Amino acid sequence: MRVKIHPSGLMGSIQAPPSKSCTQRACAAALLTDGKTVIDNIGKSNDEMAAVDIIRRLGAEVSVKGNKVAVVSGSNIFRSPDPNKSLVVDPGESGLSMRMFAPIAALFNFDITFNGKGSLVKRPMDFLDTYLPKLGVTVFSNNGKLPVTIHGPMKAKEITVAGGLSSQFLTGMLFAYAKAVTKPTILRVDNLMSRPYIDLTLDVLNKFGFRVSHKDYKRFEILPYQPEHGLVRKYNVEGDWSNAAFLLVAGAIAGPVAVRGMDMDSVQGDKAVMDALYQCGADVKIGRGGIRVTPAPLKSFDFDATHCPDLFPPLVALASYCSGVTTIRGVTRLLHKESNRALALREEFGRMNVKIDLDGDVMKIHGSDQVKGAKVDSHNDHRMAMACAVAATKAKGVTTISGAEAVNKSYPSFFDDMKKLKMQVTVYPR
Repeated sequence: MRVKIHPSGLMGSIQAPPSKSCTQRACAAALLTDGKTVIDNIGKSNDEMAAVDIIRRLGAEVSVKGNKVAVVSGSNIFRSPDPNKSLVVDPGESGLSMRMFAPIAALFNFDITFNGKGSLVKRPMDFLDTYLPKLGVTVFSNNGKLPVTIHGPMKAKEITVAGGLSSQFLTGMLFAYAKAVTKPTILRVDNLMSRPYIDLTLDVLNKFGFRVSHKDYKRFEILPYQPEHGLVRKYNVEGDWSNAAFLLVAGAIAGPVAVRGMDMDSVQGDKAVMDALYQCGADVKIGRGGIRVTPAPLKSFDFDATHCPDLFPPLVALASYCSGVTTIRGVTRLLHKESNRALALREEFGRMNVKIDLDGDVMKIHGSDQVKGAKVDSHNDHRMAMACAVAATKAKGVTTISGAEAVNKSYPSFFDDMKKLKMQVTVYPR
C-alpha cells in the first residue's frame, strides 16, 4: 500500500487505540488462568489477533465478539496422553508474542513449533536455546532463529537470565514461572533493559491473581498459583501509549489534537512521551476531554529512550521540527526491531531533509523548519510508516510512503484516524 500526504493542518479529537501490549499479555494470562476470562476493549491489529490465535491453538476455548474476547482455559490443556502430539503456532511478525509464548509453550509436554513471517524470521531467538534447556526443556531452532520447536514440561527452578537480551523473553519466563512453580522460587536477572515493559507484565500478572514481585529488577520472587474457582475474571485493556505518542506528536507539529482514553497512571513505559512534549515546549493540557496538544515554538530536547525504545520514531518526527539539535539515547535498543530503526530513521528522514547523526548509543537530530516532502519507505516497519506520516503533516511538499500497510501490525486504523483529524491523505492499494 502506498499513501500520499499533503501538508495538513490537523484538528480534532480521537480515541486512542487499545494497548496491544496489554492485550497480548492479557491473552497469555487468560491461557494460564483456570476458568473464564473476558478481555474487553481489544484492538484488531495483526499482533493482537496473532496472540488470540496462539492461545486458541494451545487449547483455550476462545470467542471474539466485537471488541471483547472470552477465554476459557484450565490446567488440563498442558498435558497430553499422546507422546507424539505436536502443534504449530504462528506469531506472525510479533516479537512479543513469539518471545512471550515460547517459554509458556515450555509448560506443555509435547512439541510446539513456532513459525513466523517477515522480519521476525531474521530476529534472534538464541536465548531460547540458552535458557530453556537449563529447565529440562528440549529446544530445536534454526541456528538461534525461527522456526523453533519446544518440548516441555518445564521444571521451574532458580536460574539467572541476562536482562539485556530481551525484556519480552523475561516476560514469557515470568508468565511460565507464575504457572509452573510449586514453591516460592527466585528468578534472577542481570542488567534488565526496558524495565517499564516488565512493570506492565507484573501489573497484568497480579490483576489475574498470579503472585510475582521483585527487588530492584534483579530478584523476582514467584509464589505458587492459587486458582479461584467459579470466578469470571474481567480485564479492560487501556489505551496504547506507544501509538498515542504519534497522535500527540502530530498535535505538537500541526494540531491542535486531543487524544482520549489515556490513563495517566499507566505503567506503560511509552507514557514518557509526555516528558519529551513538555521539554520541547509543546502546549499540553490534560482534562476531561483527554490530552490536548497544540503547536508552539518547539526547541530541542534531551531524552533517554533506553527503557522505551519504541518512542524513537515519534520522537524523531517531533525533533525534526524543534530548533537546535535534539539528543536521544538508547540507539543500541533499535538493532533488532522490525527494521534496524536507527539506520532506517536516518535514511528516510534524510530524504525529508532532516539530518540525523549516529554515534554509538546516541542519536542527534538536527531540527529546523525545512522539513521537505519526499518519497520514503516504511522498511516494512509500522512505526517507521507512522513517523514519516506525522512528519509529513507540516513538510514543504507532498510525501509518499511506500509499504504503508505496515501499520496493520499495531494500528490498522491509523490513516483513517488521521483523516478524522483532517490529514490530507490518499491511500493507494497495491
